[in-house]
Amino acid sequence: MKESEKSSSRRDFLRTMIALVPTVSIAACAPLSVLRTSPAREYAPRFFTPEEWLFLHAACARLIPRDENGPGAVELGVPEFIDREMEGAFGHAANWYMQGPHASAPPEFGYQSPLTPRAVYRAGIAALDAHCRSSFGNRSFSELPATVQDSLLSDLEKGLLDFDAVSGASFFGFLLQNTKEGYLADPIHGGNKDMASWKMIGFPGARADYLDWVDQHGARYPLGPVSIAGNKGWGR
Repeated sequence: MKESEKSSSRRDFLRTMIALVPTVSIAACAPLSVLRTSPAREYAPRFFTPEEWLFLHAACARLIPRDENGPGAVELGVPEFIDREMEGAFGHAANWYMQGPHASAPPEFGYQSPLTPRAVYRAGIAALDAHCRSSFGNRSFSELPATVQDSLLSDLEKGLLDFDAVSGASFFGFLLQNTKEGYLADPIHGGNKDMASWKMIGFPGARADYLDWVDQHGARYPLGPVSIAGNKGWGR
C-alpha cells in the first residue's frame, strides 16, 4: 500500500470513529475547573494505581498505535482522559439505572451489571494481569510483546477470555470506547493533545462561523480546528 493510501485509510477510520463516539459521554467527564492543568506538569493519575496506569498505557498504545501517519492514543493523552472519566459521572455510573435483572436481561435493555465503569476497570485489569502472570512467566500485560498484547485484547473482544469477577467483553468494550473518546474529544477533557487527531482528519472542532462556506459544496475547508478553550490549530 502506498503512503498516501495509508494516510487516507487512517483518516477515513478516524472520521468513522467520530460518528460512532457518543457525544454525551465525551462531555460528561469532570467539571472544567478540575480539567484545567498545567501542560508543563506531568499528569498524575487520580484513580488508577501505578500498576493499572502501566496497563492502561500499554493497552491504549495497541488500540490506537502511533505510526507514520500520525500519533497514537498514548501520545495524545488518552490515558489521562480515561483517568478523568473514572473520577466523573461516567466512571461512577451516576446517571445510569444500575438495578437488576442484570445477566438475565435481553440485550436491548442496555448495560446490565452491578459494576460501575470504575469497578469494571479495576476488576478487569487485575484479572487480566493475573491471567498474564500465570500464563507468561509472571509477566504483567504491560511487560508482554506487542503481538501477545494484541492477541489478548482480541480474545477479550471476542469473548474468548473471560473472568469470574468481571466480563472480559464488557471490560474490553469500555476500554475501546473510552480510548476512541479520548483520542477524538476536545482537548479540554485531557486527550487529543494539540487537537492532533482533528488536524489529521480535517475536523474544525468548535468553530462557529461557516457562513462563507454554506454554498461551497465539496470545497476543502482551509482553516485548522479550534478547541472549546479557544486554542487554534493551524496545521494539518
